[in-house]
Amino acid sequence: MKKRLFALSFPVLALAAVGLLKRVGNDQPRPNASRRPNIILIMADDLGFSDLGCYGGEIRTPNIDFLAQNGIRYTQFYNTSRCCPTRASLLTGLYNHQAGIGKMTDAENEPGYQGHLTDNAVTLAEVLKTAGYQTAMSGKWHVSNTNGQKNPQDQLDWLNHQKDFGDFSPLSQYPTSRGFDKFFGNIWGVVDFFDPFSLVSGTKPIKSVPKNYYHTDAINDTAVAYINSYAKSDAPFFMYVAHTAPHWPLMAPDEEIEKYKDTYKDGWDAIREARYQKMIKLGLIDPAKTKLSKRWKDDLTWANNPDKEWDARAMAVHAAMIDRMDQGIGRILDALRKNGQLDNTLVLFLSDNGASPENSAAYGPGFDRPNQTRDGRPISYDLKKRDMPGPETVYASIGQRWANVANTPYQYWKAESYEGGVRTPLVAFWPKGITAKKGSFSPQMGHVMDFMATFVEMAGATYPKSYKGHTITPTTGLSLMPSFKQKAATGHQTLFNEHFNARYARSGNWKLVAAGTDTTWKLFNLDNDQTETENVASRHPEKVRELEGKWKQWAKTHQVLPKPGKK
Repeated sequence: MKKRLFALSFPVLALAAVGLLKRVGNDQPRPNASRRPNIILIMADDLGFSDLGCYGGEIRTPNIDFLAQNGIRYTQFYNTSRCCPTRASLLTGLYNHQAGIGKMTDAENEPGYQGHLTDNAVTLAEVLKTAGYQTAMSGKWHVSNTNGQKNPQDQLDWLNHQKDFGDFSPLSQYPTSRGFDKFFGNIWGVVDFFDPFSLVSGTKPIKSVPKNYYHTDAINDTAVAYINSYAKSDAPFFMYVAHTAPHWPLMAPDEEIEKYKDTYKDGWDAIREARYQKMIKLGLIDPAKTKLSKRWKDDLTWANNPDKEWDARAMAVHAAMIDRMDQGIGRILDALRKNGQLDNTLVLFLSDNGASPENSAAYGPGFDRPNQTRDGRPISYDLKKRDMPGPETVYASIGQRWANVANTPYQYWKAESYEGGVRTPLVAFWPKGITAKKGSFSPQMGHVMDFMATFVEMAGATYPKSYKGHTITPTTGLSLMPSFKQKAATGHQTLFNEHFNARYARSGNWKLVAAGTDTTWKLFNLDNDQTETENVASRHPEKVRELEGKWKQWAKTHQVLPKPGKK
């Protein structure tokens, strides 16, 4: 079988990532009944709200489903709509502009837009280390300034693994400078899954990878290596596993794609309706309050789609990437079981934003996208959908219509502040600490910034007022611990967002939202319209004024404004 050939060559990289971690105690694991819980935070990249089996999808995710069936699923949990802003908020317990990443990773001339985590924020790893936790990360960092080359050809040669220009970001911004004892993964965002750019162990660039390398496997198997290295220590650990899947480019091993070769041949409407009905059956949504929104650009039917073969293949690769990720999460759970640590480990799984509508082929090569493989094969950026997605030589993405399906039942997608862009699945599993009914749903309104308050409470840590001589911004997050006990807790009464002018203000069940290309606010009552289908702004102008005022106040006090520009 080809499926796990990669594992035969992976231990070399895994050992480099773990790097001679200190082993404490005897040869056998010795779990301490009174020890504080381990924490593993797993995040997918561009996963749709309904992609997982336990959230309504047809994709095979038995290991994440196991976590859901034996833990809690959240129905109102929010990210910040895009990769690096969500990572900034998740890591620091702040709104992302407060942490310095209002847009992407370019350094700009305002406090909320520095493009890296600021000195006035502390990371989860920094705080948990002060409480005696061992800390490790595997996967995508994407919260540091990107050291691109001025000459476009030099940049391409670097991306193509033909030239070496040193560090991918300032070393002071690497994970190992922000509280993580160990790190293996990519510093930048986009990767070739078979031969990723910006791959490092600690701070050392990894200049070649084994044959049959697949980045999703490497991320998961590094996490397994970390767990095994910690098994003989009495100190708890915090691990952040940040996947790049299923972010474009659509790349997966052939045997995974084969599983889904016929799954999406019935098209957008059939998959969307099946997911919606499954969500109702699971009890995840109430159809009276959560109507299935109109499909995006439904003027084109699947029967009349001239690219149906390509489109079905694209979604099959998307599914294959998620399936492969879930398999690796299964190996993480197996390592915890083997070491007697599963019951006292909090495992969380979520996505950084909704599924992506991007047409990655339209970007073409440059910045973080190569134009050839290491061995010189040209990479196709095919706008006419002739080259099938899946291999290393094709850069492709699922596009708007499939992204709309992946985010069933919600509207819109990544980068927008509508529910399809900001509402994420969140699964929490902790047998020893979660007393809520197994397989239950929590309506607590949460946000990725809540992990800081949650972990501080769990670990008995202290969120600092200052750190390394810098004043630290107070966290804006709330602990999720009440939901673990199934206590009545509403969570946040208000939440806000802004990303490239897409924005929302939510107060209770009222939500004021505008798309990034639209200056007009729209108002929705989520109490009876979770999918934002009926704009009631004209009926409640006073509510529009109230929420707009709250949003403007939040923007002024949380470094959203002023925005960068010429001085």
